[in-house]
Amino acid sequence: MKLYYPVAIHKDEHSDYGVTVPDIPGCFSAGATLEEALREVKEAIECHLEGLLLDGEDIPSPTRDYAHLIKRSEYEDGIWHLIEIDTGKLDTKTRRINITIPEHILTRVDRYVKQRHGNRSGFLAQAAEAFIEQQEGGA
Repeated sequence: MKLYYPVAIHKDEHSDYGVTVPDIPGCFSAGATLEEALREVKEAIECHLEGLLLDGEDIPSPTRDYAHLIKRSEYEDGIWHLIEIDTGKLDTKTRRINITIPEHILTRVDRYVKQRHGNRSGFLAQAAEAFIEQQEGGA
């Protein structure tokens, strides 16, 4: 699943570009150029999220409507950008589980993934992640 985290970019005179990720406390980066700063913050976000996953914590949902962030004093004069993160590339560790599901739903799932050359486990993981994201509203 792809997530889009808003980031605030700051540039003071005689300094590198600094980047803050409001949705991930403690996650920030910098770069000598804007391009480098954006590349570095993407890596910082991925590393931070992988650390959360290793600790058994949830990945924070990105703020979808970040108009309220723009108004905060710590981001005054910031330039905003969205950083795309593919969560499917973060953690390849899997765990086998046993679930109970009505047979008619399982049949529909299997038919759906077969038509798309997918697999049942991948589909159920993506569906669960998408459902949770929708319910949380990305806030």
